[in-house]
Amino acid sequence: MQTAMLIGILCVIIFQIIIALLLKKSYTKEDPQVQNTLMQNTLNSIKNIGDLITSNQKNTGELQTRKLDDMDKKITERQSEINRMLADNFNRMEIRFKTYESMNEQKLESIRQTVEKKLEMISEDNAKKLEEMRKTVDDKLQKTLEEKMNQSFKLVSERLEQVYKGLGEMQSLAVGVGDLKKVLSNVKTRGILGEIQLGAILKEILSPEQYEENIATVPHSKNVVEFAIKMPSGENSFIYLPIDSKFPQDAYIELQNAYETGNAELVKTASKTLETRIKAFAKDIHTKYIEVPFTTDFAVMFLPFEGLYAEAVNMPGLVEYLQREYHVNIAGPSTMAALLNSIQMGFKTLAIQKRSQEVWTVLGAVKSEFDKFAKVIETAQQRINQANKELDTLVGVRTRAIQRQLRNVESIEPQDGDNELFTE
Repeated sequence: MQTAMLIGILCVIIFQIIIALLLKKSYTKEDPQVQNTLMQNTLNSIKNIGDLITSNQKNTGELQTRKLDDMDKKITERQSEINRMLADNFNRMEIRFKTYESMNEQKLESIRQTVEKKLEMISEDNAKKLEEMRKTVDDKLQKTLEEKMNQSFKLVSERLEQVYKGLGEMQSLAVGVGDLKKVLSNVKTRGILGEIQLGAILKEILSPEQYEENIATVPHSKNVVEFAIKMPSGENSFIYLPIDSKFPQDAYIELQNAYETGNAELVKTASKTLETRIKAFAKDIHTKYIEVPFTTDFAVMFLPFEGLYAEAVNMPGLVEYLQREYHVNIAGPSTMAALLNSIQMGFKTLAIQKRSQEVWTVLGAVKSEFDKFAKVIETAQQRINQANKELDTLVGVRTRAIQRQLRNVESIEPQDGDNELFTE
């Protein structure tokens, strides 16, 4: 309300100032005294208004001060009341918390006692069950242990019995090895061993008519080679491929013993000895068994063990030397089988070439017969076409002629009795 009064007073003052200014303009030239009077009145009005505003501000300040004091008192009283209420609430909450605490303590104590009783019961029950389980496990373990021990003793007894049997077999084997050593110590027996192995390979791959055994490949010679393959040479002739088995056991064993010692000098000496023996064997084969044109210009030396064959192949220049000087190729068990397989394929190719002329003759006869068959088929086809034409003439022309003759004949509906004529 005081703000509205101030606005009204300001409006009045502004209005008076405007009026004074208007009057000043109108009376400035006519009456200076009137102008001064108006000015004085305006200043007095402004002064009165300023006093009024000052007084109003003073009253307003006092009023606001009183209101603020009243509000402060009310706030203080309200704060005191709120503090009192909060204190009362805190007291009640504290009482409730204490009550809840005592109740919780009682409940926890009751729960603790219950849990302790349950745990004691569970512990006793578990102890009983564990004792029962321990007894059961002890009984089963004892039983299982006894069974396992009995089985182990039985197995050990069986194994010992097998060991005793094995020892007896080892003793028998040692005797057999000694006998084998005695057999292999004889040069003739070693040759027979290689010959048996070579014969088994030949028998497995070639047919009996494709090779000869213990035959003299050179005419009028008493030297017989162990095996000779019949190689086709012409229309009905053949030449021999000599194959002889050699086994330098003493030189080979000496080389193996040198390897075991690790002495390079001994290895070199034993290797040289073995090389010399193989060259001597190749020379012997070349001299005794190769005679062109009755044999091939080369022969094969069979070494009955893969280890011996590997040592011979690994000797620098030995294979080339044997082929160049003595026309002898060396072969082990596996390479001999491959060589015989290739020879067998050659035999099959030659047989196919021999039978090819017969095949061409048969094909020529088949061609002549096929030409005759084609002529017969052509004649039969012409006759069949002629018969078709005659049948078309009979079916088409004669049928139309009969239909023209019967065109004027009326058809009669068959009676019940007439049907029997057609059914019969």
